[in-house]
Amino acid sequence: MKAALLLAAKGVGTTSPNPPVGAVLYQGDQLIGMGYHEKAGESHAERRAIQNAIEQGFANKLKDSVLYVTLEPCSSYGKTPPCTSAILEAGIGRVVYGMNDPDKRHRGRARAVLEAGGVKVQCGVYEEACKAFLRPWEYSIRTGLPWVTAKVACTLDSRMSRGKERWISCPESLKYAHELRLQSDAILTGGVTVRTDNPAFTIREPLSKMPICKQQPWRVILTRNRALLPNDAQIFTDAFADRTIIYEKVECLKDVLRELNERYGVIRLLLECGGNLLRQFLEQGLVQEWVQDIAPIIGGGTNLMIPGNFLPREIRLREVTVQQADVDYILRGILEASED
Repeated sequence: MKAALLLAAKGVGTTSPNPPVGAVLYQGDQLIGMGYHEKAGESHAERRAIQNAIEQGFANKLKDSVLYVTLEPCSSYGKTPPCTSAILEAGIGRVVYGMNDPDKRHRGRARAVLEAGGVKVQCGVYEEACKAFLRPWEYSIRTGLPWVTAKVACTLDSRMSRGKERWISCPESLKYAHELRLQSDAILTGGVTVRTDNPAFTIREPLSKMPICKQQPWRVILTRNRALLPNDAQIFTDAFADRTIIYEKVECLKDVLRELNERYGVIRLLLECGGNLLRQFLEQGLVQEWVQDIAPIIGGGTNLMIPGNFLPREIRLREVTVQQADVDYILRGILEASED
């Protein structure tokens, strides 16, 4: 199952609105096939693993083999046929999956279909790891909203800008930020950021290789007045101008998030904005994950990370990790009560 999860990770950022799923096939102790869901509308992990086994000349070993897959196999027709049919056709003898499908319409159906076809089924292997990995997708299924990761870069004194330098983050931290973009379906910011920084909000130098099938993320801009955004801004003039979405005079942030999920298939949303808009997202409980790049700089600037007085309530992080990126430190965690 660990091997299947490693494969599934290759699909993060390219499968939405579908989940990233990995699968491996074993005949005894021999690995005979592997696959992962690469892009929405294309073959799922189970079918790719079966096809991989056939291409390697192991078609005769599929019968009574064991399939390990991170998520309950699909059992209904969508853009592709159900994976349960492929499993039965291949003669696979046993299926082990990490977690049940969180969608109530499909949960548990795979077990019934497969067992009716004589396949042994086991669920819940390495379950917590599979659930943690698929948490953004599960959240979107349950709420109809994208999983929002707030990414901030600040100095030691919590400033989001410097005097004469544009970047707060060191080059290694910038690569980490681009890796977050690679994993995301959209980036959201405010009109002030567009006017002040003229950002591109594209993936340029991530830590890992960018898949060929990965599209640049949607660039979502919230502004009080569209006319105040400069027409020569990069988001309007570069090769990905058609990936820019403008929302004007927004009254309800949750309505924007819901539309991004339903209309544009956004499962993972990266928030890269100024402090005022960040505060609004936090006050309304719309942030699920926090990534903070802390640079060893004391700047004393005017742009605070979260301006204003105390938030309505304190927010703690759980599952906190801290890693060093050259001279910077990157803190990451899940906001408490964010999944209620």
